[in-house]
Amino acid sequence: MIKVGIVGPKDSVDAMVAVGREFSDHILLTSFIYQGVEQVPTYVAENDMETDIWFFSGVAPYSMAKAHIGKKKAFYPQVNSSVLTKVLLELVYRDGLSLDRVSFDTISEAHFRETLEELGLHCENPYLMPYKEFRQRSELVAYHTRLIQESKVDACVTGTLFVTEELKRQGIRVYRMGFTRFIFREIFKQILQEGETLHFKRSQIAVQLIEVTDMEKLENEPANAYELRRLDLKLQELVLDYTESISGSFVAVGNSKFIIFSTRGSFEENPEFHPTILLEKIKLLTNSHANMGIGFGVTALSAERNAQLALGHAKNHRDAAILVDHDGSIEGPLRQTNSITYEYWTQDKEISENLKKAGVSITTFNKIISVQKALGQKYISASMIAEWMGMTPRNARRILSDLAEHNIIELIGEETPTNRGRPRKIYRILPSPQTT
Repeated sequence: MIKVGIVGPKDSVDAMVAVGREFSDHILLTSFIYQGVEQVPTYVAENDMETDIWFFSGVAPYSMAKAHIGKKKAFYPQVNSSVLTKVLLELVYRDGLSLDRVSFDTISEAHFRETLEELGLHCENPYLMPYKEFRQRSELVAYHTRLIQESKVDACVTGTLFVTEELKRQGIRVYRMGFTRFIFREIFKQILQEGETLHFKRSQIAVQLIEVTDMEKLENEPANAYELRRLDLKLQELVLDYTESISGSFVAVGNSKFIIFSTRGSFEENPEFHPTILLEKIKLLTNSHANMGIGFGVTALSAERNAQLALGHAKNHRDAAILVDHDGSIEGPLRQTNSITYEYWTQDKEISENLKKAGVSITTFNKIISVQKALGQKYISASMIAEWMGMTPRNARRILSDLAEHNIIELIGEETPTNRGRPRKIYRILPSPQTT
């Protein structure tokens, strides 16, 4: 089933849904009715992940939403000659109005002239306000009312519900250009075709190659083979958690290389665990750099070739993920809104001395700062540190306690856990402009 989000005013949405029911075997509709077009960005932003394709009632809501759609397909009907024909027939043949005394918005002059020619009508100097992008509703209302007040027109034609209702409220004669069922039906047919393409893409094979470099240059050298093995298991656990999130399977190729198999659909529908988050966690765990190559393909062989090509490009960067699509197009380095960056040193001598007293390395402290930044909040807890840095909660609590004891961070409160257990202590890193 193709999940289609329908956005528009109530009358348009009702008409779109009525036609959409004809395609209910393949399309699942969700309606978003707005009172004002300024609500559209919120609707789209909050529901984009649950929607495959967007269907807007016109150019106005589409223009408001397109910045929030990303790569998803969006459709909207455009006011053209066929839409205008019905209104012109009502104006001229039913109501006997002169087109020279009517103002129009939305429609382009080319479509206007073409339609008049086909209907055998004439208008020397039409009052037109065409637009391809969103215009403020007040601007459209002002355009029509000004012409009415100047006695240049006797009636108005608009493609916007709000303008229709506002002009009616002012007692102005107004006609609404509405889209026909035929137009909606043709768009739903296009949506079906796009849905087939979408299904084809989702069923493609996705291969991800991960390579961790410089693991021999760990900050704290493993004391023995057991420690090295524990680190390897923790690394595999990170990869396993990520693989589970995309319903895939992985194979370890040596101690620092992994290959993950999944489908493109499960990979792209996993926004909560972005590939760069995995690379950041690997970096925090191992103090090493990691790169990822992602390849899509119709077959496992073509996907793996693309992943190898992507990994080759990723190695030109540091801690990067590169994607090669089934058609050979390259995307990347992929970015996450919040990313981890940290240094192995600090210019603040006082903090450096206090860290030595606390028995916490500069790198570990800088990692904690980076985790807090990545989480986008002004506090940190032991559970957060443990999850991101691949250590036990007990060890994380000890580190935070030592930092607080030496006035590097401060205890600011406690939060009640969702399950049974003692309250978790919340810390804030004390500001220091020199700390990196």
